[in-house]
Amino acid sequence: MSIFNEKETVQLLETLTNIASPSGFTTNIMNVMADMLTKIGVDFVRTNKGALIATVKGTNDERHRLLTAHTDTLGAMVKEVKPSGRLALSMIGGFRWNAVEGEYCTIHTARGEAIRGTILMHETSVHVYDGVGTLPRDEKHIEVRVDEKTTSAEQTRQLGIEVGDFVSFDNRFEYTKSGFVKSRHLDDKASTTLLLQLLKQIKEQQLILPYTTHFYISNNEEIGYGGNASVPEKTVEYIAVDMGAIGDGQQSDEYTVSICAKDSSGPYHYELTRQLVALANDNDIDYKLDIYPHYGSDASAAIRAGFDVRHALFGAGIESSHAYERTHVDSLRHTAALLHAYVLSPMIDELED
Repeated sequence: MSIFNEKETVQLLETLTNIASPSGFTTNIMNVMADMLTKIGVDFVRTNKGALIATVKGTNDERHRLLTAHTDTLGAMVKEVKPSGRLALSMIGGFRWNAVEGEYCTIHTARGEAIRGTILMHETSVHVYDGVGTLPRDEKHIEVRVDEKTTSAEQTRQLGIEVGDFVSFDNRFEYTKSGFVKSRHLDDKASTTLLLQLLKQIKEQQLILPYTTHFYISNNEEIGYGGNASVPEKTVEYIAVDMGAIGDGQQSDEYTVSICAKDSSGPYHYELTRQLVALANDNDIDYKLDIYPHYGSDASAAIRAGFDVRHALFGAGIESSHAYERTHVDSLRHTAALLHAYVLSPMIDELED
């Protein structure tokens, strides 16, 4: 039985990263997700906030599981139309302006047009400005150079651009011969891809799950509250499938599945986390156990909202998170394997019985 289809997974991931979806501008991608769920043949509901919750009935319908991933990404909004015709930005999500300096972008106007631009320092030209390399990369200096003939605020507004328009960053997806996937917004479209693939596998292979399991596709995680509402009342276990943080002092890497023991919200549920580790060991799944110092998830948001659930977090290791990200197909493979093992396993308290 095949657990991981590399070609199909990478193709789907590219499709999802190509769809602009900064937090607050997710209607299009959630409609695409709804179409995909319909094609798979799984029942789902849409929440008032625009999230999707697909449900697969299990043998036990009294105790439920929930897996979540999010489609929303980092992005920006037009803060000001400058006298020069260029645009000042307001950040959506937690990143640094240097991570998008020089990146191509799209301005999404209220009348439905997509206008191209480039994110630059106002003082980019070294032939004109002193100290370009030492100026702060912040909202005062970063702007969008609009790819239209405009030299004034009036001309830019005539294009339909206005304060409050969303700005998305180009993903620049690439899949290398060595197995690396490079793209913006792997956080968290890599996990969303894996949940869709798992749902497809469950339906095609007619897998019988031991518990009714919900697949919660959220759309506001990057701003802190994607999965903190509409959690089905019988949910006992809540798993956030999200990126593993890589850097100095971290164990996570691009080749294994990263299991989070603690992030900035505090420790994840100990026994559930240890069960994930045991499943990885029992199924020859390469993993790293880690702590993410500057991180929160939809699972921790649900805990803060007061849901009485056991919560855990795991996902593919993502290098250079919230910038131009990268992972390896091996990490996707091991994450998919842990997802598969988890949804077919008993709950930890039943193991103890």
